Parts: sequence; C-alpha cells; structure tokens
Amino acid sequence: MPLSCLLQDMNLDYDLQQLSIGEKPLILVGLMGCGKSTIGKMLGRALSIPFFDSDDEIEKASGRSISEVFAEFGEEEFRRGELKVISRILSGPQCILATGGGAFVQEETRNIIKEKGVSVWLKADLDILMERVLRKNTRPLLQTDDPRAVMEKLIKERYPLYEKADYIFQTEETSKENVLHGVLDLLSKKGNA
Repeated sequence: MPLSCLLQDMNLDYDLQQLSIGEKPLILVGLMGCGKSTIGKMLGRALSIPFFDSDDEIEKASGRSISEVFAEFGEEEFRRGELKVISRILSGPQCILATGGGAFVQEETRNIIKEKGVSVWLKADLDILMERVLRKNTRPLLQTDDPRAVMEKLIKERYPLYEKADYIFQTEETSKENVLHGVLDLLSKKGNA
C-alpha cells in the first residue's frame, strides 16, 4: 500500500516530500526486541522502499542461522561479515535497513551507517524488551541462565553508543501503527523544525 493511502487510512497528515531522509537509506538501530524488523518492514511498505534485515542477509550469505554463525565462527568473525553485508546494502539504492543489535556498537559499522544513511534508534525499556525477546529462543547472546542480566548489561554498554544515532524514538507498549506514526513524525521536517 502506498504511503499516501496508509497515512490517509491512519488519519496522518504528512507531506511526503518533507521527510528528512531525502534519498538516503534509513537504518534502524537498537537492542534486540525493540522492533527494528517489524517497524522496518512497515516503513518499507509505506514508503515503497525495499526493506532489508542485516541478520537475514547474513543468513542468506552464509547459508547458516545467526546462532550457527556465532557458534561456528565466533562473534568477531560474525561482526566482520555483518560489516560487509551492511556496507553492500548501503552502497545500493535507497532502502530501509534493520540492523542487528550489536551492529551500531561497532565503530566501523557505525561510521558507515552515519556516512551513508540516516539512523533511528528505537529505544525501549528493559521490561518491554524482555517480554519480546523471550518469545523466541533464537538470540545467541541470550542462551544463558539469566537473560535479564545479559540484557541489563547490554543496555549499560550499548545505550550510550545508540545515542549517537541521528534520531531517537522511545517505543512504548503501543501498537505497531503508533510506532510507525511516531517514527514518520520524527522524520518529518515539521517534527524537526
């Protein structure tokens, strides 16, 4: 559905030419469970821009799940592959890109994102993240006896780096449509005036 129809259905008033991303890719960053893939897909459909998930692209390129890549090659090798995949995607046509939770933490990856695109941190509180991440057991960093402690540690380490994103959007327990509305509002020039 084109953005104009979606926005009309949602009773939103946006001038589509006023979004601050211009022709650049829009990159969603944040911890696992914050909604990057879900909101990214919605933004892609709404803006008629291709959507990519860096984790999905890594899985396609390697022929393995993210958990298998971590187990077989370790995090350092995973991060090298992640950088290559993100660089390739951002060198192509305009798109929406959802990154893995650790991508923006890596300085080289963060620099490429800052150079080539517009980043939005989907920030969420710990309780919201925990409710979401515990729905599936495919998160390599949470394969532990105390996933909440891992998430608390990641928040402490990563939130100061996520703050370097171009925009920050605080997600709440709300509908996906409301988050979409909020991100579009954040990116509209009227929201940045």
